[in-house]
Amino acid sequence: MMTPTAIVLISLAQAPIIEISGANFRPLPLALPAPNVQDDGARKIAAEFDEALKFDLTACGLFQVLDRKSYLSDAKEGVTASAINFSNWSNVGADALVKAQLSMDGEMVRGDLRLFTVAAGKEEMKASESASTRDVRRLAHKLANALYKFYTRETGPFETHLVWARKTAGGKDVWLSDWDGKNAVGIGVNGINTLPTIGPDGTVAFTSFRSGKPDLYVSKNAAAPRVLVASGRMATGVAYSPDGRRIAYSLADGESAQIFVASADGSSPRQLTNTPFFINTSPSWSPDGKRLAFVSNRGGTPQVYVMSSEGGEAKRLTFQGNYNQTPDWSPRGDLIAFTARDERNAFDLFTIAVDTGKVTRLTQDQGNNEEPTFSPNGRLIAFTSTRNGGVPRLFVMTFDGNNQIELPADKGSYSTPDWGP
Repeated sequence: MMTPTAIVLISLAQAPIIEISGANFRPLPLALPAPNVQDDGARKIAAEFDEALKFDLTACGLFQVLDRKSYLSDAKEGVTASAINFSNWSNVGADALVKAQLSMDGEMVRGDLRLFTVAAGKEEMKASESASTRDVRRLAHKLANALYKFYTRETGPFETHLVWARKTAGGKDVWLSDWDGKNAVGIGVNGINTLPTIGPDGTVAFTSFRSGKPDLYVSKNAAAPRVLVASGRMATGVAYSPDGRRIAYSLADGESAQIFVASADGSSPRQLTNTPFFINTSPSWSPDGKRLAFVSNRGGTPQVYVMSSEGGEAKRLTFQGNYNQTPDWSPRGDLIAFTARDERNAFDLFTIAVDTGKVTRLTQDQGNNEEPTFSPNGRLIAFTSTRNGGVPRLFVMTFDGNNQIELPADKGSYSTPDWGP
C-alpha cells in the first residue's frame, strides 16, 4: 500500500510547474468547496479544517481561490471524477478544483485531498494525512503543503512557525505560533520581552528585562527561558546562523552599539564592528552563513550594510532614503527586505537585490508597515501593519508585494515577527 507521500510524489512527475515569479505570473483560478464529511465526528471539526485550508491556499499567492457564492455545483457533489460535473466548475472560471474529505478513525481524523484539472476532467493528485482531533489545523496545513509542492516542487510554508511580541498592560510578551498566528504558546511572558527570533531547530531567543537588565534569553520546546547572553549591557537583535551553530547580536555601550558573533550557546563572543559613537544593530545572516546584513548610522543616517560574518570592511547597501532598518535576508539569497521611512514619515517595506542594488517597493499608502521576515522558502513575507484600525497586526504577502492579507491571529498589538521552521 502506498503512503500519502508516495502518492504525491507519483503525481509530481506529471504536473506542470507554476513559476511564481515574473511579470507573466497569474494566480491559478481554483475552486475549493467546503470539505465532504463522512460522519458526525468529522462534521464537528470540519469548519476549523476548512478555515485553515482555505486561508493557506488564499495567502500563498499561487491561487485565486474563487468565491463560493459563485459555485453552481450541488454542495453534496462527490469527490471522485465520475461524480463531478466539471462543466459547472468551468462555468465559474475554475482551472483547478480541490476536493477535501474528512472522516474519523478513533481519536484521529483523516483528511483526503484530491486535485482535478477542470478542462480535462481529470484527477491529477491525491494526498492523504491523519492527525489528532486536537490538531485539525495541522492536518489542513499538511494537505496544503502537498498541493503547494505539487505545483512548485518546493516545500510549502504551512507547517512552519512565527514568533512575535505582543503588547500587554505592563510590557510585552513573546509568543510562538503556527505560521498563520494560530495555536500560540507563550515563551517569554510577564514584563518586557521583545525582539524574538527562531533558530533552525526551533529554538526561540529574545531580549528580556526579567532580571532587571536587557539580556538575551533562549527557550527550546517552550521550556522555561534561560540566559543566553548576560553582559550588563543592552543586548538585542539576536539572529541564528543558517546552520544553527552561531548567533549574531548587538551590544550597546554608551552612545554606540556593536555587532558580535558567538557560538549558539553564547560562548566565545567576538566583536565584528568597531565604530565608536555609532550604532550597529539588527544583524541578519545570508543563507550561506558567510555574510551579515545589519543597520548602521555610521554614514549619518540608519542604512543597511553588508559585511563578512568573520569581520572586516562593511559595504553600504542602501542609498535611497534617510531611515532604513530591520533587514531580513531571503533564504533564497537574492533579496534583503527592510523597513524604510518615506518622505511622509510613514514606514513602508522594500526589498533590495543584493547583487544589483535594485530597490523594489512592496507597500504604500496603507498605514505603517514594518519588520519584514521571509518564510523559510523565501516566497512569502510576514510583517506588521497598522492599516486596519491603527494598531499593528500581523500580515503576509508574496515576496514581490502582492496578495497582502491579514493573518487570523488573535486581536492585539504585534511587533517584531520572525519566521522559522
